[in-house]
Formats: sequence, structure tokens, C-alpha cells
Amino acid sequence: MSEELKTIKELADELGVNKQNVQYHIKSLPNKERLKNEKGIILLTIDEQNFIRAKILKISTDKVLADKVSTDKISTDKISTDKVLADKVLADKVSTDKVSTDKVSTDKENNFLIEKIKIQEEQIRDLKEQRRNGKEQLDIKDSQIAQMQNLLDQQQRLALQDKKLLEEYKSEINELKSLKMPQEDKKENQSQEEVQTIKKQMEALNDKIKGQEQLNNQVSKKWYQFWK
Repeated sequence: MSEELKTIKELADELGVNKQNVQYHIKSLPNKERLKNEKGIILLTIDEQNFIRAKILKISTDKVLADKVSTDKISTDKISTDKVLADKVLADKVSTDKVSTDKVSTDKENNFLIEKIKIQEEQIRDLKEQRRNGKEQLDIKDSQIAQMQNLLDQQQRLALQDKKLLEEYKSEINELKSLKMPQEDKKENQSQEEVQTIKKQMEALNDKIKGQEQLNNQVSKKWYQFWK
């Protein structure tokens, strides 16, 4: 047991009274909450002990005065001394209460400031984290925009190339179509060979056109998947 804290029984034994006497004066304490040990037994602080001690000593003094009137066995000096002692205890208690109140007030203010500083530090950490996350998101967006711009440039270049190739293919087809068919008086074998040659050239041009269209479709799919 701490030397500063005492149980009701310990204080009662010290003052030579029963526990009920101490419990009666506990009701007069200004603070209503009591400290307890791990077993649930009430513990009295020094301020509470002094308060109860003053109450009991004053009652004892009054009892001594009553006994003096009835028995005349106690001297006037002893009564005066007991009263002075009781008054001193009360004065010490008032002084102690004031010091204790000031200390409690100071401790509360210090605890409030400490908690406020902790909250502000936590807010600063949160702001730094948000700022760092925001920068990472901006970097990701910048990278995505750069990729989109590259794809857009690539698509524009391919579109220009496609347009140019298609125009060239159409021009070649038109030139082939404009070629005159062989004369009837020419040999049949020679006519067939020329016709087959023209067909092969037209098929080759059509294959080129289909290949270019497939390439365009692949680029468009890549662009669609990127935006999806």
C-alpha cells in the first residue's frame, strides 16, 4: 500500500474511531469519485485524509468540551490545545485544497495542450501523405497523356500513309483498266497471257489494299483498348 493512500480501515485505526465514522465523513468530501485498488477497496488521498481527520478531530474536541461540562476532568488548557490543533488542521486542509486545485488545473491545461499538439502533428502527417499521393497520381496521368499523344500521332501518320497508298493503288488499277485488250487478229495464246498478267497485277493490288486495311484495323483496336 502506498504511504500517501490509505483505506478507510487504516485511517479509522489511525484516528482511533470505527469505519462507520470515517464513512460518514466521506459523504462530505467535495469530490464524489473515489479511487479504488485492484480489489475494489476505496483508497483515500492525503487531501481526503486531512479533510476527514479535521472533521473527526473537531467532533472529538466538541465531545471533550461536553465531557468537561459533565465531569470537569479535563483542564481548560487541554481543551484549548485541542481546538487550536483542530483549527490548524482545518487551515492546513484549506491550504492543501488550494494547492491541489491549482495543480489539477495546471495539469489539465498541460494535458490539453499536449493532446492539441498531437492532433496537429497527425493532421500534418495526413496532409503530407495526401500531397505525396496527389503527386503520384499526377505523374501517372502525365504518363497516360503522353502515351495517348504518341498513339494519336502514330494513327495520324498511318492515316496519311494509308490515304497515299490507296490513291496510288487506285491510280494503278485505273491505268490497268484503261489498257486496251489485245486485238482479235493476234494470236490466241498471246492474248490469254496478257489477260492473265493483268489479272495477276489487279489481284496483287487488291491484296495490298486488304493488307493495309487490316493494319488500320489493328491500330484502331489498340487505340480503342487504350481508352477502354
